Amino acid sequence: MAGITIEKFNLYYTDFHALKDIVMKIEEKRITAMIGPSGCGKSTLLRSLNRINDTIEGVRTEGKIIIGSKNIYGDKIDIDKLRRNVGMVFQRPNPFPISIYENVAFGLRVNRIASKKSEIDETVENSLRAVLLWDDIKDKLKKSALDMTLEQQQRLCIARVIAVKSQIILLDEPCSSLDPVSTQRIEELMIQLKDKYTIVIVTHNMQQAARVSQDTAFMLLGELIEFDKTEKIFTNPSMKQTDDYVSGRFG
Repeated sequence: MAGITIEKFNLYYTDFHALKDIVMKIEEKRITAMIGPSGCGKSTLLRSLNRINDTIEGVRTEGKIIIGSKNIYGDKIDIDKLRRNVGMVFQRPNPFPISIYENVAFGLRVNRIASKKSEIDETVENSLRAVLLWDDIKDKLKKSALDMTLEQQQRLCIARVIAVKSQIILLDEPCSSLDPVSTQRIEELMIQLKDKYTIVIVTHNMQQAARVSQDTAFMLLGELIEFDKTEKIFTNPSMKQTDDYVSGRFG
C-alpha cells in the first residue's frame, strides 16, 4: 500500500503560513503532478511527504499525512524508514562523487538492506535496469558518476531511490536542467515506473504535467485550488483560477 491521504494539513515557516488546510488523496501506482506559479507551495507540499521540511528551522505543522495506515506526523515515526519508503529526486541531479556502482550500493549498506556482495551486485543491476541505464553503463560501473551526462545522472538518482525499496518517488522539477531530448526520455521512464511506484512530480512545465500525469493538483498562495484527473484540469477545470492558469492568462 503506497497511497497518500492528506488531511487538513498546514505548514508554517515561523509566522508565514505556507500551506493552508490541504486535503488530498493521492492514489497508488499513478503519477500525480503539482502545478502552480512560483511560491505557491507545491514544492513545500512535496517535501512534506517525507518530512524533509523538518530540517528547516522554525517549521511547524498541523494536520495529518497518512501513508498506508500511518500518520507520518504522528508519534513514534521512524524518519529514516519513512525517507527510504518515500524517496526524493531533486531539481538538479545530485550523484555522490564516487563510482556509479557505489552510488547505488551506498543506500543498501547504510540502511543495512544488503551486506553480501552478490546481493548488492544483484540490486545494483536490477535498479540500473529499472531506469534503463544498465546496458549503457554496465562496463563503466567503476567510473565516477560525475562523468555521466545530466540525464544519466538523473536516472542514477532515481535508481538510488529504487534500490532501497522505496514505494513512493517524489520528483521536484526533475527535468528543469535537462535538454528537450533528455526530458522526453525521463518522462518516458516515469510512465514506465508508475506501474510499480506511486510518483508525485512538481513541475513548472504544464505540457509535461499533461503528458505524464493521471492526476493534477493546482496550487495558489499555499492553497489547493483544484485536484482532479489531469484531462479535466487541462480541458474543463471547475475553478476559474485553474482555468486562468492553464490557459496562460496568469502565472
